[in-house]
Amino acid sequence: MSRVDPVDPGVRLAIVQWPPDAPRGSITTFCAEHGISRETFYAIRKRAAQDGPAAALEPRSRRPRSSPSQVTDEVVQRAVGVRAALEASGLDHGPISVHEKMRSLGMEPVPSTASLSRIFREQGVAKIEPKKKPRASYRRFVYPAPNACWQLDATEYVLTGGRKCVMFQLIDDHSRLAVASHVSWGETSEGAIAVVSKGIGRVKWFV
Repeated sequence: MSRVDPVDPGVRLAIVQWPPDAPRGSITTFCAEHGISRETFYAIRKRAAQDGPAAALEPRSRRPRSSPSQVTDEVVQRAVGVRAALEASGLDHGPISVHEKMRSLGMEPVPSTASLSRIFREQGVAKIEPKKKPRASYRRFVYPAPNACWQLDATEYVLTGGRKCVMFQLIDDHSRLAVASHVSWGETSEGAIAVVSKGIGRVKWFV
């Protein structure tokens, strides 16, 4: 059994009170009877000498002396202040931006972005976003019959020289086929009517 394995408090007490004039070989016998190693025996004796008999009666805490994720009140206030300054300036004030700003200002220690997110939630300065729906919850819309329902999209393009135009596309909601396309200089009703007319003419031609 290693020194990190649990040792019965009664056994610990016996080790703490072990007489200095115990006969030779008694430690080996004691360890064998209680299923512990000599290393564990001497580790408990050493701890009793260093920290006191009472401390040796229970296992040493495995909790780290310092927690990297623990943030002091001063750091919390700094982070909230930096966020408020960024927000007041009309700049992005999310955890990543606050983290980088604190680093550039030399504000050590700088919490991680995850810690900053938690700090802002706890301080009530950030809105708690609702959980996004899983991708599986979204259903793709497909109209039952072809050419029974169309949708019209208009996308703006910038040509060489800087002049703008609009591309109209008529899409079949069943097959996602581009039934017709039309280019216009603007997103006008005339352009919409033109592309719909092309679509109707094309469908009649196929029929």
